[in-house]
Amino acid sequence: MRRLMNVRWLGAALTIVVLATVCVMLGRWQLHRLHEREARNEVTRSNLAAAPAPIEQITGADGVVGDRNAWRTAVVTGRYDASKQIVLKYRNVRDRPGFEIVTPLVLPDGKAVLVDRGFLARQGAELSPGHVPAVPSGEVTITGRLQRSERGGRTNGGTPDNGTARLINGPEYAKVLGLDLYDGYLMIDQQTPANDQAFGTFPGPEIDDGPHFFYALQWFFFAVLAIGGLVYFSRNPIRPADAAVPVVADRNEVPEPSSTGDST
Repeated sequence: MRRLMNVRWLGAALTIVVLATVCVMLGRWQLHRLHEREARNEVTRSNLAAAPAPIEQITGADGVVGDRNAWRTAVVTGRYDASKQIVLKYRNVRDRPGFEIVTPLVLPDGKAVLVDRGFLARQGAELSPGHVPAVPSGEVTITGRLQRSERGGRTNGGTPDNGTARLINGPEYAKVLGLDLYDGYLMIDQQTPANDQAFGTFPGPEIDDGPHFFYALQWFFFAVLAIGGLVYFSRNPIRPADAAVPVVADRNEVPEPSSTGDST
């Protein structure tokens, strides 16, 4: 019996140690995510404070809007190609569902950039916007914030289908629209001629540390709790039921007469 108890105890102890190790690893992973977010926040603050510049100077020769230049202010001049406009479905801005309208802007050098012209709140249960404001005719100048192409993992939401999509992805749009597009897009801040007032504006970036630090503390607490429980029970082992101390009857106690005896 004692040997069986020892085997069970060692198995339980090993399980607790493994769980505690996993908790520590998860806590360190949350701290790693916190450091990544802090670094990204620093880049975002720097990009927000940077002076406006032409898009080709910001992205460089590869034309890729990566994390390194997201939220940079770019200035572009060109002409909208309304025939290749895309309606984005299932978008949310400030917890309101609706649509975003993306229209390619063709630049003088022949290259084009996707421009997110704004947000249209959904009216009732409509599946597509009832009215899409027309693009200005002729040349326009736009000042806006650059964003990297959106990616949805294994979904194909970044590939336009019948004039609609769920994501904004430069390379995927280029295959369908037949344009030489920047890998990224531009969110309008200002436009000349002015953008239609029916469009809602976009919120700025979220610059905070998120919940990662508190999640890390929780995982470390769970690890300490597990190890503490192991130490406590190792010093105060639970006795098996059959090893309990038997209760000794009082010798002076007089037994009660049996109810089945002879009554005569």
